[in-house]
Amino acid sequence: MSYYKGQHKWAVGFPERSNSRDNGTSSPPGYTDEPPKEDEAGEAIDPNLLAKQGWSIALGPWKQLPMNLLVLWLAGNTLSLFPIMMVGMMFLRPFQAIFSYKQVYDKLKGEQALLQLAVYLLANLMGIALAMYKVINMGVLPISPSDWLEFIEPKQTLETAGGGLLLS
Repeated sequence: MSYYKGQHKWAVGFPERSNSRDNGTSSPPGYTDEPPKEDEAGEAIDPNLLAKQGWSIALGPWKQLPMNLLVLWLAGNTLSLFPIMMVGMMFLRPFQAIFSYKQVYDKLKGEQALLQLAVYLLANLMGIALAMYKVINMGVLPISPSDWLEFIEPKQTLETAGGGLLLS
């Protein structure tokens, strides 16, 4: 450090950096000036890492099912805009995932790719089944003969019980 002429006493100047690499400092451990060789860049990826990444993709829809259960429970069984939108999205997302299985299969690599794809598709089918169950509970899906035929009376519930309490 040096003081510049003509400036204040407290002004400090730094010397110019030299462009040469030989300025007295050493390179950090593991650093080399030469570019990487081509055969090092094309190394095979660890198969355990591929399997772990594939299972992460395959188990993604399974991890969404508990959250979907909570959202559908919070939506309720009434026929209003919010529950119908929730159920519609519950149908739409798994169908989109099932129809785009080729893109998912391209991401899955390794010897377990078919099993991972099967787990992925099964989880999306479970999402569709969950949405179907919600539609049945909402009363939107016609499942009994009285829904289709006018002359058949709907089944009457003879007795109800719940949680050990007498319901009247």
